[in-house]
Parts: sequence; C-alpha cells; structure tokens
Amino acid sequence: MNLKNIIPILDWLPNYKKAWLKGDLGAGITVGIMLVPQGIAYAMIAGLPPIYGLYTAMIPQIVYAFFGTSRQLSVGPVAMDSLIVAAGVAALAEIGTQNFIEFAILLSFLMGFLQVLFGVFKLGFLVNFLSRPVISGFTSAAALIIAVSQLKHLLGINMQRNSQIHNVLIDVFQHLNEINYIALVIGVSSILILIFFKNLTKKIPAALVVVVLGILLVRIFNLEQYGLKIIGEVPEGLPTFRMPNFTLEIIIDLFPLALTLSFIAFLEAISVAKAIELKHDNYKVVPNQELIAIGLGNIVGSFFQTYPATGGLSRSAVNNQVGANTPLAAIISGVIVGFTLLFLTPVFYYLPQAVVAAIIIVAVYGLLDFYIPKHLLKYSKKELLVLNLTLIITATVGIREGILIGVLVSLGMLIYATTKPHVAVLANVPGTHFYRNIERFNALIQKEEILIFRFDAQLFFANTNYFRDKLEELVLDKGEKLKLIIIDGESINSIDSSGVYMLDDIIEKYKNRGIDIAFTGMKGPVRDVLQNAGVMRKIKYENCFMSIQEAVDAFENNKNSREIGGKYFKYVKQTNS
Repeated sequence: MNLKNIIPILDWLPNYKKAWLKGDLGAGITVGIMLVPQGIAYAMIAGLPPIYGLYTAMIPQIVYAFFGTSRQLSVGPVAMDSLIVAAGVAALAEIGTQNFIEFAILLSFLMGFLQVLFGVFKLGFLVNFLSRPVISGFTSAAALIIAVSQLKHLLGINMQRNSQIHNVLIDVFQHLNEINYIALVIGVSSILILIFFKNLTKKIPAALVVVVLGILLVRIFNLEQYGLKIIGEVPEGLPTFRMPNFTLEIIIDLFPLALTLSFIAFLEAISVAKAIELKHDNYKVVPNQELIAIGLGNIVGSFFQTYPATGGLSRSAVNNQVGANTPLAAIISGVIVGFTLLFLTPVFYYLPQAVVAAIIIVAVYGLLDFYIPKHLLKYSKKELLVLNLTLIITATVGIREGILIGVLVSLGMLIYATTKPHVAVLANVPGTHFYRNIERFNALIQKEEILIFRFDAQLFFANTNYFRDKLEELVLDKGEKLKLIIIDGESINSIDSSGVYMLDDIIEKYKNRGIDIAFTGMKGPVRDVLQNAGVMRKIKYENCFMSIQEAVDAFENNKNSREIGGKYFKYVKQTNS
C-alpha cells in the first residue's frame, strides 16, 4: 500500500518548489479574507451563531490539505449545505438553542463518518443516483429559498424562519409596513457593490469591501440606534477540543439528513475539483480519496465545534485564479481565519445583518441554473419534468422531500426505459453491406423472407416479455412469406437467466412454424452464458455470423437447406470478444 495515496501531502510537500510559494501565499491570503465574511454569512443561513461559521472555515480545510487530491479546492461552509442543516436540524431542535448547535455539530461527525466509509469501500459511484436534472432542480430551489430567507435582514423586518418559499413570501408581505429603510439602502447598495466588483475583477475580495464599509457606516453614524440590526458580539479565540454529544436517539434521527448531506456535499466538491483539474496537468483528482479527505475534515472538525463543510465553488475559483499551486494555500487560508478568531472578532460587532444578507444573496445567485432547463426543453422533456418537480417540491414542501422525490422519479423513469428499450427493424442500404433502421433511412432494400431485428439493451428479466412481444408483432407483420429471423446482437451486452429461457422458447416456437433464427454480432460474454446454459446447442454455431450480410448471404445460398450454414465457428475459436 502506497502511503502517498492515503496521505497526498507526502507526495507534493517533499517536491515543493520555491516558485510556487508566491501563488500559494497570495491565494491563501485572498481566500482566507473571503472566508471570514462567508463563514459568518453561511452560519446565519444554518441558524448558528457566526463563530461556528468561522470554526468551519478554519479546521476542515486544514485537514483536507493533508488528505485531499485537489490542489485548489477550498473546503469550508457553503450556502446550500447550510440551508440543509437549518432545515433538517430545525425539525429536532429550535433554532438558536444549545441543542440545535450540538445537533449541527453531531451532524458534521455523522456526515464525515459516512463519507469516509463510502471512500474506503469505494462507493463514490452511489452519487450517480443523483441525476443532473435532480441536482439542477434542487440547487435552484435551494438558491431561491436562501435568497428569499434573507429578505428579513435586507428589509430589517421580523419574520419567522421557514424553508418553504411560499410561506416566507407571505410572511414578508404581511410585514412590509415594518421595513427599516436604512437596512434596505445598505443591503441594496452592498448588492450593487458586490456585483460591480464581481464584473470588474475577482482578485479583490468584494465581500470584505462591503463588510468594512458597513462596519464604518454603523460606527460613524451610530446606525444601530435607528433600529438597524447588527451581528453583535462574536466570541474571541480558537475553537477548543470538545467531544460531540453522541446520543443514540439523536444519531438515529440525524442519520437520513447525514446521508443526504454526505452525497450532496461530495457532489458539490467533486464537481468543482474536477472542473479545476481540467486546467492543470500535474495532478489527478481521485474521487474516493476526496470522499475520505472531506469526511476526515468533517470528523476532525466536529471535535472543534464545526458544522458540515465541503468544497465551495466561488472560493475554489478564486483560489485557482489568484494562483494556488498546492494545498499549502488552504493551510494559509486556515491561518488567516485563525488570526481573525484570535484578534479581530470584536471588529465584526457592528457588522450590519443587511450586509451579510447581501453577501448571501449575491453568492447564491450563481446557484440558479438556467442552462440545463433551457437545453432539456430542446431534447428531453421527461428530464425537464423531473427537474421542475424537484424544484417545486424542494421549494414548497421541503429539501429532503424534494431530493427523495427527484431521485425516485428518475429511477422510475430509468426502470421504465429498461423495460421498453429501443428496437429497430433493419434493411440493406443499396449498394453496400450496411444495414440501418427502416424508420430512419429511406430507400432501404427489404426482403420479404427475412426479418432483421435489433434490440438496443441488455436482455434481462425486466424486458424479456417486451422482446418476445415486439418480435411476435413484427413476425405477424411480415406474414406467411417469412422464413428467417436475424437477431442482431451487436447492442446486447449481457443476458440473464430470464433472457436465456426466453430465447430458448422463441427458438423452439419459430422452428415449429418453419422459421429459422440466426444471430449476428453476438458478444463474447453473451455467447458464454448461452453456451453454459446449453442454448447454443439449440442455436448451433452454424447459425451465428459475424455480420448481418453474411447471414443474409448464407440464407440466399442455402434456401433449400434446413441449416442456414455460417462462418462464425472459426471466429469463435479465435476470440472471446
């Protein structure tokens, strides 16, 4: 076992080049500065005091730097996961209470434990059950919920926390007469400044600019006296070691949420890591190791009072753009956050909540996905339905319900598609040895005595009846002149026992009707199953061919013979393809 594969820092650190330090230092400082306002903002989304966002911005990314395979991924709190934490944990404890904080920290441990488990047993493929339309619908819904939930801070009004978008909008409408216009002006101005800097350059931490301006305005003009809500006291000092509160009953209650978060968080991180990897050729992102690295960050972090963390898109993009070459940039970012915790938290006392809301709203706008729905409308309305269903249920019912329904509908559509795969009747392209689908090509040459049938899927228990029924339908259409059925096996890559028994039945059935069956392009694994099941004795290798044309030629040359006669036998002896 190569220790460098388990602890990647042992690979890049001994080979560290002095020329890399400038990029790592610049990126580490820039992202570290970004993380401070982001940590505070995302903790508020999660329903936690700001200090826990700073803890989460520090510990997990330092751990990730030792075990992660991406050299630019920035791990810490993110908006969408913070929303899931708030929505999920709120079902077990009231937001703002000590129980809520303890459950969020325990959730970090459970999520990390599951991620490490999935990574060790190489189960990263399970994330594939979250289809792209489900992810798109869920992400867009989460972005809308987060943005709408910040209206209370942007408008300076009192509202009850709710993760159902229609209830939030109703609540906002009922409190419009309570708007604090100072908060509104500061919030809207902050949004405009953030957008301006985002379009101007990504190297300047725009969030820090609005944070500094907001704090200065409050301090100079004493705006808190006019009802402007501010962050208030943020405790000083580094996080201390403390065991999460392991309670079996709460662990059972949190498990479904931890499972959901472990997949969502991994998907976010691996998507960002893979996208950045394409711009570099000196390392390779290993998905299962990424699961372990992010999971360890959450496990270790939970002993230092962090809530669930993962790779963030905006931070990672800035990290890469400013010039990060190795995970040393992440360690430097963690040191910057640690320095803030030790010496600068009193500065944030006067930070307006409207500024934090502006930072959140601009950040989550990037989560809104317009690209995928637009393209699905052109070529896959079924998947567009899944996307919209996930979005609507997530936004109006709940986050877990939206994901669950989206996954179940996607799997249902997949199962249905496998029971009725694409089939085609083939015919000859004039002047060639090629055979194509008669429904897609014109002027093909069909022979009345021959039916060429292509089944574009594996042959297993869920679709054997469809195979049988479709073939029977086509045989009836051909009529009494039909003498030969050619089954093109080029697209059949596997077969189970139900498929074996079905083929055995139809061979006997059509033989009794005086119709021969030939197979072409049969793949090695399929042929092996049929051989071991004894069906090849009934089919006979003489009725198996490498191409459709050979089967047709053999039929034409042997019309008066019961056996078609083939050229497959020697081929079988030479290859197992």
